Amino acid sequence: MKIEMFYLIFLCQMYGQSLCRNETRPNIVMVMSDAFDGRLTFDPGSKVVQLPYVNYLRELGTTFLNAYTNSPICCPSRAAMWSGQFVHLTQSWNNYKCLDANATTWMDLLEANGYLTKSMGKLDYTSGSHSVSNRVEAWTRDVQFVLRQEGRPVTRLVGNMSTVRIMRKDWENTDKATQWIHQRAASSHQPFALYLGLNLPHPYKTESLGPTAGGSTFLTSPYWLKKVSSEHITVPKWLPIAAMHPVDYYSTSTKNCSGVFTEDEVKSIRAFYYAMCAEADAMLGQMISALRETGLLDNTVVIFTADHGELAMEHRQFYKMSMFEGSSHVPLLVMGPRLMSGLQVNELVSLVDLYPTVLDIASIPAVGILSGHTLLPLLSKASAFSKKQHPDWVLSEYHGCNVNASTYMLRSGRWKYIAYADGLSVSPQLFDITRDKEELHNVALKFLDVQAHLDKILLSIVDYPKVSTTVQLYNKKSFAAWHHSLGRNYSQVIANLRWHVDWQKDVLANERAIDNWLSDSFGPKCG
Repeated sequence: MKIEMFYLIFLCQMYGQSLCRNETRPNIVMVMSDAFDGRLTFDPGSKVVQLPYVNYLRELGTTFLNAYTNSPICCPSRAAMWSGQFVHLTQSWNNYKCLDANATTWMDLLEANGYLTKSMGKLDYTSGSHSVSNRVEAWTRDVQFVLRQEGRPVTRLVGNMSTVRIMRKDWENTDKATQWIHQRAASSHQPFALYLGLNLPHPYKTESLGPTAGGSTFLTSPYWLKKVSSEHITVPKWLPIAAMHPVDYYSTSTKNCSGVFTEDEVKSIRAFYYAMCAEADAMLGQMISALRETGLLDNTVVIFTADHGELAMEHRQFYKMSMFEGSSHVPLLVMGPRLMSGLQVNELVSLVDLYPTVLDIASIPAVGILSGHTLLPLLSKASAFSKKQHPDWVLSEYHGCNVNASTYMLRSGRWKYIAYADGLSVSPQLFDITRDKEELHNVALKFLDVQAHLDKILLSIVDYPKVSTTVQLYNKKSFAAWHHSLGRNYSQVIANLRWHVDWQKDVLANERAIDNWLSDSFGPKCG
């Protein structure tokens, strides 16, 4: 058991009467999906697909209208949620580099303070996972080449109107979680905490592209497609390629989205994505039903959220790895005893806030320095509850693949400010979210005073030029070590990663670009 746990157990004993009285502490169930666009959980986005159990939480709980990921990619985002700390503090730079396996999470603290705990499904917050392609693409993002790293986004229809269980692994984990509720939680004399991580609605691996392929297939059945309202599917506007920000162009190109897409193709991808969200909603529903059947629902706080969103062809991209709303805006709905019902909260919040919130719900004191702030004052019915001031900004950052500069997003008021690299070599972006919901008009040069003000706030939170340099150093050292470890096999291995089609077009030029990068002094390089 970790040293921190011993300390917290001691704290619990010291505060025994006020903190460890099981009958006063609610159960906690969190369902975290993968790549769920938060805008689907409230109007007008909620009109496009039937999500009955998300709507159930919305009606009987609280919906956060402005909840954001702290990093729009799986592992770093989850590292922030589990640790309560910003990505640059834990140095969770990409899907391969996240938390240490022995890092203390809020689930560990619940267990140390008398909760019966269980985590199932997708966790994905510790270092060492994901594909070799994924990590090499992240390490080499400063190299002066643009290679397609993903398959072109496609759709695939399977089964018929009676085909319900498409993502079998998720359903298996949901079955195990509901079984645990019936067999273990229902008979326990302790309060319990249960986490279920889903893969849906993350796109499926495109099998036809071979063993190194990423997830570019949007797959569902007619059963789920029927839940989608075709008349509400919008076709997003795109900037001309020549007018795109250089970082966005790099993302579009490496995601294999710079070619021609028909309007029907775009609508189909979006429809299939929404159908996949509906299937994820049904898994949330099975969890809620199990709590109701066992009589546990009335004393359980249910939290539904996601690690990041999905662009679904907005801004000529799919996947995440972007600060645009489709990618960075996540769902956050909370329902439970003594919490507000039917409430919509406008305050800006992010996933790091879940760590102190969960501890606050369980009456456990937070230990150490956290980036997040408890959301309980925004949720609680208790009029005597301390209405602590929540910051009026949120921070998200990204340092992984498909983006060729470290990216920092500050949401504050009506503004979204996006800074890159050292803040000088790559031009920033500024969007007025209230007037430009599609984020097509970068007004950074029009509102220089706003840009300067937000940059000052951003620098007070994170020394982002220094962090960017740290990431570049990490990338070079990591790649060089990987290169050395392969010995004579290096050329063959690197040529057969996900970018193999483009790599083979000019092997010598690509190898020369990497050699130049390794030998150059550090510095941001954007197309």
